[in-house]
Amino acid sequence: MRTPTVLISGASIAGPALAWWLNGYGWRTTVVERFAELREDGQNIDVRGAGREVARRMGIEDAVRAASTGETGTEFVDAAGIPLARFAAGTSDSTGATAELEILRGQLSRIIVDRTRDRTEYVFGNRIAALDEDADGVTVTFADGTIRTFDIVVVAEGLRSRTRSLVFPHVDAVRELGLYVAYLTLARRDDDTDLWRWHSAGRGRSITLRPDNLGTVRATFAFLSDVRGLDELDRDGRTTILRRTFADVGWAAPRILAALDDAPLYFDAVGQARMPSWSSGRVALLGDTAYCASPISGMSTSLALTGAYVLAGELATHPHRTAFARYEEVMRPYVDRAQKLPPGAPRIANPRSRAGLAAMNTVLRIAGSPAAVRLGGLASRFFTPPADAIDLPVYPPALAPSP
Repeated sequence: MRTPTVLISGASIAGPALAWWLNGYGWRTTVVERFAELREDGQNIDVRGAGREVARRMGIEDAVRAASTGETGTEFVDAAGIPLARFAAGTSDSTGATAELEILRGQLSRIIVDRTRDRTEYVFGNRIAALDEDADGVTVTFADGTIRTFDIVVVAEGLRSRTRSLVFPHVDAVRELGLYVAYLTLARRDDDTDLWRWHSAGRGRSITLRPDNLGTVRATFAFLSDVRGLDELDRDGRTTILRRTFADVGWAAPRILAALDDAPLYFDAVGQARMPSWSSGRVALLGDTAYCASPISGMSTSLALTGAYVLAGELATHPHRTAFARYEEVMRPYVDRAQKLPPGAPRIANPRSRAGLAAMNTVLRIAGSPAAVRLGGLASRFFTPPADAIDLPVYPPALAPSP
């Protein structure tokens, strides 16, 4: 029998995970990535619930644990850095604001890519420019002029995928949440801890510091705004916005602002991908391109890993049209749960008014009190995303790569 072929666009997490599974089912896989090399950057991400079970079935759970950021819990602080409430990291597959398995996005990507290189062709520094489908396959024109044909194409590029617009040119896929986040990496200091520390500053603003396993600290500025397009500004425009927005904020804000001139800066508008369908003909969407739930959900990595597992399993057992339909049937309820954010999010964690900030801090103090922690309840329900809200199908065993 002829070996089926797939082009996967995107070499972050969902794309390489799909390649891992399809390799094991005998497919010839090619992954194209527009960046010139694998991106090692990225902030902390959670591996929870069904996503963690998929990682376990891939045989990478121990590698993920070994690369853990070491984050021990979540602490909310006031403008002077005085703790308001502290919540320990989860101790199961799913619970807690800090998951039991926390890892930098780039390191999880590296773990999966390293386990697929022997059986997957990786093409860096290129991208899909055009797609032309017929009864026999998809002819892909790449940005460098190369033309190749594949049985199917899977787009796993991210929330603001360019290729998705080639497949669904008339669909407005992104639901903006009115929140901007700037990510920076700082040198670690003696007073830094292994907690995810969070300060809500009022007027829709918050800042966080999180540990990593590289001897540095991951920082964020987040702020609410009704103005669209700030993420399209150049570096100078972004830093000007951040300096003006956080000039009067206490705790770690002056430290982060001082790093703006030199530290790598990633600035993004937070949103969700809401697609009426995840496939068209021989092309399917995967991960954030299809159903980004936003960083607020704590579910993006679980959705990426679970979606790759389901899509590969369906392709291993059905023709592509049936497989795409079944993939959506299995994943859609899980995605709907993931995209249903906590009531009031993202505004609830970034209150605009003094009264709203005072109310949030009061709730945090109550939820973090010894009595409430002993009872579990409020904090556990609020901070735990629905990462287990799917019964993973059982597919034929995939042949794992040689050690």
